[in-house]
Amino acid sequence: MISSGEEYVDSLRGRKLNVYLFGELIQDPVEHPIIKPSINALAKTYDLANENPDLATAVSPYTNERINRFLHIVESEKDLILQNKMQRKLGQLTGTCFQRCVGMDAINSLHSVTFDIDQAHNTNYHKKFLSFLTSVQKQGLVIGGAMTDVKGDRSLLPHQQEDPDLFVHVVDRSDDGVFITGAKAHQTGVINSHWMIVMPTLRLTEDDKEYAIVGAIPVDAKGITYIYGRQSGDTRHMDNTPIDAGNNNYAGQEALVIFEKVFIPNELIFMNGEYDFSASLVERFTCYHRRSYVCKSGVGDVLIGAAAAIAEYNGVEKASHIKDKLTEMTHLNETIFGTGIASSYQAKKLESGVFINDDMLANVCKHHVTKFTYDIGRLAQDLAGGLVASMPSEKDMKHPDLGKIIKKYLATKPDLDPEDRIRMLRLIENMTLGRNAVGYLTESLHGAGSPQAQRIQISRQMQLGFKKELAQALSGIIPEKDSLPVTENETYMDRVFNTSKETD
Repeated sequence: MISSGEEYVDSLRGRKLNVYLFGELIQDPVEHPIIKPSINALAKTYDLANENPDLATAVSPYTNERINRFLHIVESEKDLILQNKMQRKLGQLTGTCFQRCVGMDAINSLHSVTFDIDQAHNTNYHKKFLSFLTSVQKQGLVIGGAMTDVKGDRSLLPHQQEDPDLFVHVVDRSDDGVFITGAKAHQTGVINSHWMIVMPTLRLTEDDKEYAIVGAIPVDAKGITYIYGRQSGDTRHMDNTPIDAGNNNYAGQEALVIFEKVFIPNELIFMNGEYDFSASLVERFTCYHRRSYVCKSGVGDVLIGAAAAIAEYNGVEKASHIKDKLTEMTHLNETIFGTGIASSYQAKKLESGVFINDDMLANVCKHHVTKFTYDIGRLAQDLAGGLVASMPSEKDMKHPDLGKIIKKYLATKPDLDPEDRIRMLRLIENMTLGRNAVGYLTESLHGAGSPQAQRIQISRQMQLGFKKELAQALSGIIPEKDSLPVTENETYMDRVFNTSKETD
């Protein structure tokens, strides 16, 4: 069983992956200078489990052993809350995306959806899913989730596309399983995973049955090609200039994944044509995953700390407007965390036994993330000053003649090494303009659905009829005693937050 970051890194060695970066086939992704920081970030999820087992591990009901929380099926509101606290802590420790939330949210979504499909269609997906999950838990492996198709013409359903491969679909079948072709985009940490769960990306119709496929695939399966995504400033990890990198140890990872007749055996198929459950899977996954964006509050903690430090290095930390900007950054950051963890507190139990967080608050959390991270980043750049975008390079600073000149003119306080100021500015640059701006800003905008997706879900759950009743009762339009009907198992607050608990 993999139980440490070092063991995890070793488990990635020697795999025969088709990974392309800059047009070249990468022979050893583990040691590639651009890829390695993303591996380090994921390895931290194992190390945190050892350092703080109460936070980052749980006892599995399937193995009866302690496992990494990223592999755990949530059994209570507390499990969801601990997920959020773990995510914030990992954001603080890495300053970037640590790449395991998609897999965690995928397995929890599939727990209930496979159960529901079995109930409706007399299939055996749930048993197969639990068998797969138990095996992965026993080995301590990493699961990646692959939901986002490249989508082609967004106005057309999958079966209407001119090229059918623009959504992943079944292209052939045998007695032993199915073969899939297509592509998944923006796949976070997929090269750093051991398994990938492929899922549909949207609500499907009966004509899209061949696209209603869910299955688990080894990352090194035959027929898969990975094209590594470029990120701003990523080549700084190749230049032997760790100061210029800003965050030299940790980074995120995205890839375009191409499937060419990739085989999924029957025992690893968890949906196969049940198009009527594709919407449930997508909605439950996004419910979990939009709340998972509390991880950005941990990254925000780092950026707020960097902004406060650079203000001190510049000698302006006591100015009232500087304090006010840091206060605003903190207010925005805590709002992200507050709505996300509130969603976990307002959880309910589904029929399969898994708990799911509140959908309205999850969407509010993610919608805040699409805006507030940019505001925090803007304020960090404001406090950093223009030098954050115009500093000389590390090689210039290390030059025998230029280095002395740079340090002379970039000095602030007599007791502060100008190199420390440069390092802090490079970190802010990294998080707001460079490589980790991908995970903090762009991913915040597009991950788990772009802003309009959250607005649609919020609008669906506004409960305007109920809220009009509140106003009509208080204004005397309707008798107060006739308003706000409450069932035996429902309180007023349950209606407000749409979290009426299911009874056993």
